[in-house]
This record gives sequence, C-alpha cells and structure tokens, in this order.
Amino acid sequence: MSVTISAQDVKTLRERTGAGMMDCKNALQEAGGDIEKAIELLRVKGQASAAKRGERTAAEGVVASYIHAGSKIGVLVEVDCETDFVARTEEFQEFARDVALHIAAANPQYVSEDDVDEERREAELRVLREQAASEGKPENVQEKIVEGRLRKWLEEVVLLNQRHVKEEHHEGKTIGELRTELSASTGENVVIRRFARFQVGEE
Repeated sequence: MSVTISAQDVKTLRERTGAGMMDCKNALQEAGGDIEKAIELLRVKGQASAAKRGERTAAEGVVASYIHAGSKIGVLVEVDCETDFVARTEEFQEFARDVALHIAAANPQYVSEDDVDEERREAELRVLREQAASEGKPENVQEKIVEGRLRKWLEEVVLLNQRHVKEEHHEGKTIGELRTELSASTGENVVIRRFARFQVGEE
C-alpha cells in the first residue's frame, strides 16, 4: 500500500541525514512514513554503500597534525579519499584533525584489527587464558571470558575500534563508525592510512 509522503517530511529527513531527496522519499515510503525508521534504513544503506566503496582506490587525502597543550605530545595522521575535491572540503579536513586529536588522547597502537600482528595477538591470548584459568572457572566459561577480554583489548589498542574521546560531541561512536558516516556523506572511500604519535621522553 502506497503511503502519502509530505514534502515537509522529506525536508526534515534530508536535514537530519544529509541524504538525497529521492533516497529520503524512498526511505519514507519503505518505512510507512515513520521518520525514525527511515533514518535507520538510510543509515543501513549508507553503511552498505560505504562497504562497497571500500574496494575503490583512495589516492588523495590529507596529513593532519595535532600538538597537545604544552607541546609534550604530537600526532601526524594520513587520511585518504578518492578525489582532491573531497580532500579539500571542511568536513573531510575536520574529520582528519579530529582523528589526530583522538590519537593524542587515546594512544592507539594499530589502525585496524588487520594490522595487529599474529605474534602480539597470540601473546595477549596466552596471558588472558592464564588469567581465566587462575580464576577457577569451568573450561567452556573460560573461553567465553577470554573472547570477551580479547575484544575489550582490541577496543583499547585498535584506532577504528575506539570510541572517540569526545564522546558527547560524537554520540559515543567509534572512529570506524565516524569514518563510515563520512564515507556515506562524501560518496567516497575514506581510509585512515597510518599515524605516528610522539610523546616527549617516550622511546
């Protein structure tokens, strides 16, 4: 059954999501006129599109820097996209600066889970298994405990898994989720390529 969608609802949805007019109209139609449901549909579609874009080459971009107050911590981060046009937009540059600030505060060790070398992961697993065994829980429970703690560790050391340090400003989203949103709104593959964090007195 076709639902009558008002121009005002389409306008509201566009303002809240930044999606195109036809996309908003179709989402509202699919959601039976429910704006909140339409937002959810657009978000899912945006993330699906971003995943497809992930296969495209990102050869443009920016290097952003952040020096913490007192000049004791400094960060350089390379964030790439597909075109120089997007790389020059305020939205893209602000994201890169935001990521640099986050790295200074959160001190991640890897960009993505794929970057965590197998040796380091195995060493962490050994420690977690020993800890779980020493707690005297049954073996099947121990494995679940180890899995949960490994996930927690990856959230701590992997940049894309970390929640942005400005949680209120970014609604508690992870760096990976914020990158996906930027990819959806720019229509380009966005990649955090690498970073370097320097701290005075640290080897």
